[in-house]
Amino acid sequence: MRRRAILLLLLLLAASSAPAATARAAFACAPGGPAASLPFCRRSLPVQARARDLVSRLTRAEKVRLLVNNAAGVPRLGVSGYEWWSEALHGVSDTGPGVRFGGAFPGATAFPQVIGAAAALNATLWELIGRAVSDEARAMYNGGAAGLTFWSPNVNIFRDPRWGRGQETPGEDPAVSSRYAAAYVRGLQQQPYAGGRLKLAACCKHFTAYDLDRWGGTDRFHFNAVVAPQDLEDTFNVPFRACVADGGAAAVMCSYNQVNGVPTCADEAFLKGTIRGKWGLDGYIVSDCDSVDVFFRDQHYTRTTEDAVAATLRAGLDLDCGPFLAQYTEAAVAAGKVSDADVDAALLNTVAVQVRLGMFDGDPAAGPFGHLGPRDVCTPAHQELALEAARQSVVLLKNRRGKHRAGVLPLRPATHRVVAVVGPHAEATVAMIGNYAGKPCRYTTPLQGVARYVKQAVHQAGCTDVACAGSQQPIAAAVDAARRADATIVVAGLDQKVEAEGLDRSSLLLPGRQAELISAVAKAAKGTVILVLMSGGPIDIAFALNDPRIAGILWAGYPGQAGGQAIADVIFGHHNPGGKLPMTWYPQDYLQKAPMTNMAMRANPKSGYPGRTYRFYTGPTVLPFGHGLSYTQFTHSLAHAPAQLTVQLAGGHAAATSLLNATRSGGSARTVRVAHARCEGLAVPVHVDVRNVGGRDGAHAVLVYHAAPLSAAVAGAPARQLVAFEKVHVPAGGVARVELAVGVCEGLSVADRDGVRRIPVGEHSLMIGELTHSVTIGVEQLGV
Repeated sequence: MRRRAILLLLLLLAASSAPAATARAAFACAPGGPAASLPFCRRSLPVQARARDLVSRLTRAEKVRLLVNNAAGVPRLGVSGYEWWSEALHGVSDTGPGVRFGGAFPGATAFPQVIGAAAALNATLWELIGRAVSDEARAMYNGGAAGLTFWSPNVNIFRDPRWGRGQETPGEDPAVSSRYAAAYVRGLQQQPYAGGRLKLAACCKHFTAYDLDRWGGTDRFHFNAVVAPQDLEDTFNVPFRACVADGGAAAVMCSYNQVNGVPTCADEAFLKGTIRGKWGLDGYIVSDCDSVDVFFRDQHYTRTTEDAVAATLRAGLDLDCGPFLAQYTEAAVAAGKVSDADVDAALLNTVAVQVRLGMFDGDPAAGPFGHLGPRDVCTPAHQELALEAARQSVVLLKNRRGKHRAGVLPLRPATHRVVAVVGPHAEATVAMIGNYAGKPCRYTTPLQGVARYVKQAVHQAGCTDVACAGSQQPIAAAVDAARRADATIVVAGLDQKVEAEGLDRSSLLLPGRQAELISAVAKAAKGTVILVLMSGGPIDIAFALNDPRIAGILWAGYPGQAGGQAIADVIFGHHNPGGKLPMTWYPQDYLQKAPMTNMAMRANPKSGYPGRTYRFYTGPTVLPFGHGLSYTQFTHSLAHAPAQLTVQLAGGHAAATSLLNATRSGGSARTVRVAHARCEGLAVPVHVDVRNVGGRDGAHAVLVYHAAPLSAAVAGAPARQLVAFEKVHVPAGGVARVELAVGVCEGLSVADRDGVRRIPVGEHSLMIGELTHSVTIGVEQLGV
């Protein structure tokens, strides 16, 4: 963890005393109001008791109007209307109707899009971002410009490189996505308060197996995702479990698509059985917007509107983003399709979250966050954090060796005095913040960032826009600028017209004539050529990686409001890059082998299906998951890790013997069901010394991968899987010890074809950089 990040944390924790510009009136329980003395207004009572009291006082007509996102008020009880839909994916966003910019709140800090932040592999950073967003969101709530229920983060697995919303996610790896989910939710909610109180209520979305928007004639409103139990257990559901069980998320959103023929918002096994039952959700379940209407009108899942109401409420949905439940629930109750008790159950979950948020505590200015106001939005500390996050998000993909064996990057201002900055993203602003963004405090474009380092920054666009289509593109002007400059930086990539919600990609190549621009500039340039890519999804840039005239390549994701400064800081060596790719970069021909509609993670050699993500795909890549270079070099040495570990079985001797007999998975191979193991505290400690053997200080992500023993392999086990990671800052010539722990039941288990987690008995491999360590897992010997 950098010293700078520690300072940022201290700044974030120093709350401003600025009052809100326009004080928000009490949502409910206002002093002297009609309900001030009623039990649901008494802060001394338990949360559930307060929620039950309010619900018990409502008429059926009042109740149904609380089942939707734009919930109506109950004036006779002094309860205001409330808009549940606010967004804060990577900063407070006005994508949903709950947030309104203007007046005292003209904007909010725009952090890097999630896919970029994930590349930092820094869980401390992720939580710091969540805390900063939480401050700004509460400040806007106090000023009447936002709600308290934010439908973020998106923790779907980035399964297919074409997915337009992959940019919103932490990438393709379940371990990274899980840790991101828990860290960001903890940052947003900040719940170290008595009685499970919340600063904000986060929502993890979109449950589950949702990663297709519109592709090849199929859209998300009509798609039935056929998913194997094995893939649900070890891939699609993993981040949601972490979100609820580890992060304590107050909400989960179900998705538009069906899974194995059942709409997720009408799947009782998912909503009541898994989310609320197995994982213990303490909160509410909300539909993606109009999902109930979608499964009735588009998917024709039920015959009548009343049947649709019954299907979703009985499955465990609590809140409908859309008007459907407000329109049809009373008729469904009258027809006997659902009961008043079903409606009450949903409302108890939503009202309980509002109670935990302090919405029934009277004057919000008197609450623990009532001091937050306009001065707490776009603070210097938050903007510095956005810059630091953008720096940590940059991934160095290529750095050609120079004359003295060091990489060509970083550039030196004294040598590179005149720099041409070309390409469609050279002056990027809105493109840098991706989707589900708000209005940033300010922008620093790549051109502005570079100009701060050099004597003269010369700009030529080269392409009129990202599409870069047609014969009239100003490529020649960019080439001419490159001929005259000491160095040329080409800033290219994608934007929301290429990848977005409702828009999946049809190609992994750069749009239009961008590749032509890059190659032409590289061929003509007098000096060093650096390529910078902005995108959410991977790009087939094999041509640039193989071109010796392109000395360096950076991927910046969508780096947020400070993206241009962060890019320049990396190019000129103010920041040593330490990001790693959070997704595999596939070649273009991968698309012909893997239809987006095929949800299988595992490869099928018989059909030629190649599998997905680094865990199951073994074909050629443009760049692998986890790739990322530095301006220095790191080595690893193992300081401590056991060579063997014993798993104890749950139950008495006789019961344990029976369980052990049931663990054989075919032949002589043995596995232990996780459900049969004593998992508490069972972990493999892994202590690694990281040495910086280069000449620059730098941050390094220690990645620990696991491979199950071949002799006890469960069919379809990943070839390797990330099970632990940690970011560490190491000064030049220094050594830092990183202490990690790999949970045996979580990290060393694999899912079988029935979706049952098993721990293979035998020799497991842990791989850390150039190291491989073996640890033998045994089973407690039982005397019988």
